[in-house]
Amino acid sequence: MQKPTTTVFVVDDDPSIRESLSLLLSSAGYGVKTFASAKQFLESECVTPGPACLVLDVKMPDLSGLDLQKELKSRNYLIPIIFITGHGDIPMSVQAMKKGAINFLSKPFDDADLLDAVKEALLKDM
Repeated sequence: MQKPTTTVFVVDDDPSIRESLSLLLSSAGYGVKTFASAKQFLESECVTPGPACLVLDVKMPDLSGLDLQKELKSRNYLIPIIFITGHGDIPMSVQAMKKGAINFLSKPFDDADLLDAVKEALLKDM
């Protein structure tokens, strides 16, 4: 079981994805906070006492995941990011990785792959 101070933020506009990821990550021992949009995440001013990472959908209305990544970098909020998408392509994944993403997973992805990516991201935030 992970330390209770580790937090995984999930930002996805699909409620079923948010719920399933929350259940998966909680069952693995992580603290989880979910958001329906990038704007909602930015407005929350999420600060955690321990390691954290962001599981972020690429394609969302208004502010995309890639836009949120850019905005967080401009605010010097260097949280490790794992992108998830059902509509990704190679150039998009290369762009995200070049800008510092930890991983880029295509939906549907294997639960173990996501948990491995989260573990790697949290280690980078320690």
